[in-house]
Amino acid sequence: MKLSSKLDIKKPSKAKFSRTVLRIIGLLLIISSLIMLPPILVGYIYQDGDIKPFVGGFTSLFTAGSMLLFKYRSAKSDLKIRSGFVVVGLSWVIIGSSCAIPLYYSQVLHLSLTDAVFESVSALTTTGATIITHLDELPHAILFYRQLLQWLGGMGIIVLAIAILPMLRIGGMQMFKAETPGPMKDQKLTPRITETAKTLWYLYLGITLICALAYYMAGMNAFDAIGHAFSTLSTGGMSTHDDSMAFFNNPVIELISIVFMFLAGINFASHFVAWRSASLKPYFNDTEIKTYAGIAFAAIVVITILLIMNHAYPSLYVSLRQSAFTVISMLTTTGFTTNNISQLPNAVPFLLILLGTIGACAGSTSGGIKMVRVVLLNKLSMRELYRLIHPHGQFII
Repeated sequence: MKLSSKLDIKKPSKAKFSRTVLRIIGLLLIISSLIMLPPILVGYIYQDGDIKPFVGGFTSLFTAGSMLLFKYRSAKSDLKIRSGFVVVGLSWVIIGSSCAIPLYYSQVLHLSLTDAVFESVSALTTTGATIITHLDELPHAILFYRQLLQWLGGMGIIVLAIAILPMLRIGGMQMFKAETPGPMKDQKLTPRITETAKTLWYLYLGITLICALAYYMAGMNAFDAIGHAFSTLSTGGMSTHDDSMAFFNNPVIELISIVFMFLAGINFASHFVAWRSASLKPYFNDTEIKTYAGIAFAAIVVITILLIMNHAYPSLYVSLRQSAFTVISMLTTTGFTTNNISQLPNAVPFLLILLGTIGACAGSTSGGIKMVRVVLLNKLSMRELYRLIHPHGQFII
């Protein structure tokens, strides 16, 4: 009797879990379908073809998502921590695969299923690796779609969904903790997790718009300005041109890119606190940000010296300009390029790879192991060193 009663208790819980997860998946499929609407609009504006794959992808995903959402509309169970991780894992697989549909059925790209999924996942995870060539010849709809996927993936597409989930009476805190990197997940910028997610996205959108406007005023056309702003703030690094930032050959555009790549590498919670307090103190009081800026400055100085010693560029100005851009691009794991790195002195690529491995701050859109771990490793190392000198001492990290 006891065994059967226990089994009776567990079964409804599993059923509720399954219904909740399927309902969330339905919502995410709908979100994936909505991502395909802007490229349809762009394709209609430029009239350069390849709109049909986006129309087909939107129709199929929206239909499938609506069916799941309707069928499991009665699911009210809140998500536990385990469920949050399951949903996040499933979401990246499902969204990455579903967003590959227009790329796979494109009559211009002619990608295999593997290549289409690779391109989609690379963009959504802001990895920036690509197998697509001849970008300058592609329809605007496809180019815009790649840039948009990066931008949505930059802050975490799950965080976008969190702002909607409470309307479906499904808890979002566990998904937020599962999706958000580093210590940022424990920082409640607002009393409610929904408001926190919305706040981060408004901030992300605001900085992106400023970046796009700056690019446009510096000489980019509207399409390139928006596309590269998406890529800059997400630190994805994909471009609408084969030559990346070198296509523009514009020092002002490169400077703007440096500034916004650096900002994208800072914890977005720090951006919010600085904006709310109308002060720069949150930046100067943050050990991780100071370490991030210090490593960036030191790397720029070292690589500039190496470039000058090896006569890689004709002047100090060009060497400093190329060094600053490349260092920030690699440190934030963006990957924009203005030169052929393989032609630089041998030590430079090694240093750049090291910077990319470290990455920028936790809670930013950048990749890498994150600067906070470098700070922690340094403090732990110093503590152990002090312990060797003073075995009975007590030291605060």
